[in-house]
Amino acid sequence: MKTFLKIVQNNIRQYSMTFALLLIMLLFQILTDGVLLQPLNITNLILQNSYILILAIGMVLVIITGHIDLSVGSIAAFIGALSAILMIQMNMDPFFTVVLCLLMGAIVGAWQGFWVAYVKIPAFIVTLAGMLIFRGITLIMLQGQSIAPFPPAFQQLSAGFLPDVFNGSTIHLLSLIIGVVLIGMLVFLEVRARRKQLKNGFDALPRSLFLLKIVGMAAVIGVFTYILADYRGIPNILILLIVLIAFYSFVMKKTVIGRHIYAVGGNEKAASLSGIKTKRVTFMVFVNMGVLAALSGLIFAARLNAATPRAGNLFELDAIAASFIGGASAYGGVGSIIGAVIGGLVMGVMNNGMSILGLGIDWQQAIKGLVLLAAVAFDIMNKKRS
Repeated sequence: MKTFLKIVQNNIRQYSMTFALLLIMLLFQILTDGVLLQPLNITNLILQNSYILILAIGMVLVIITGHIDLSVGSIAAFIGALSAILMIQMNMDPFFTVVLCLLMGAIVGAWQGFWVAYVKIPAFIVTLAGMLIFRGITLIMLQGQSIAPFPPAFQQLSAGFLPDVFNGSTIHLLSLIIGVVLIGMLVFLEVRARRKQLKNGFDALPRSLFLLKIVGMAAVIGVFTYILADYRGIPNILILLIVLIAFYSFVMKKTVIGRHIYAVGGNEKAASLSGIKTKRVTFMVFVNMGVLAALSGLIFAARLNAATPRAGNLFELDAIAASFIGGASAYGGVGSIIGAVIGGLVMGVMNNGMSILGLGIDWQQAIKGLVLLAAVAFDIMNKKRS
């Protein structure tokens, strides 16, 4: 029991937000008379929040290093406008357009990273300037008008679904099979991780609680994939999200660069004295943020099927809120990819549920602000107790 309490205490923020997400979903499922978890609404929930979750993955890395990025919404709008000009007005191939836009996102990230990492201008100022610069460039490029429509192949990035190669008559069989495979992978990875913990003498969950955890996670994946299979199957964007979450989680937990990012955010001077090239780490984090902001802009443009001057409005605030709600510390050095995704889902479920209930945007913004304040206050109080 002591081991369990210690593990919970060490991961209290992540566990608490996961529990909060489940409670929020249950609450809105009841208040909306079951509409929230209907297959169509779950699919829409994924499509509506995919670009915010992608931004949150990049933003949590920036916050872990002790910085902030206020420009991601404007960069997303800029990339969306650029993709529309290349694909719609210049008839460029969608694949090469996506590659060029991601490269442009990396260049934008490098531009901002240079001023933050090497010139030592605070990230708040640099990215605030970037927010104004790229919003202005977007307005100039679009001349105040929307550009549409995108080629069908590009729209599949955000609106497409995996084809059912097994031709299920009433249910998407491929989605169910993918769900079973994911459950198998989860069980394998969790069992291997627990064995490694026990072998190295680290604290691990007791067997009964470990089995309960596995059963609970498997049930969530199984129910989730069944709900999707009951509609049109797994959206293409969900596959992309899973790949990004798995990749960045691996990088942050298992690689040297991940440990360096945490070290720079924890204590930059100590990290520098230990041999870590702190400037390069900060620079690369902003380059990565630029790429993910570009990807988010492409996905949003594909979903909207248009490039608009107001695209990306307040995206940066949603991404920052998702990171903090998911466990990132305002002081740097703390945070996780899974936590940021959970935070993004909390915001997304709240937005979706309140919209179904007919709450106005004014109430939605106020409630989201209170949730963000409560999450950061919880983090500060938890630090004072430890």
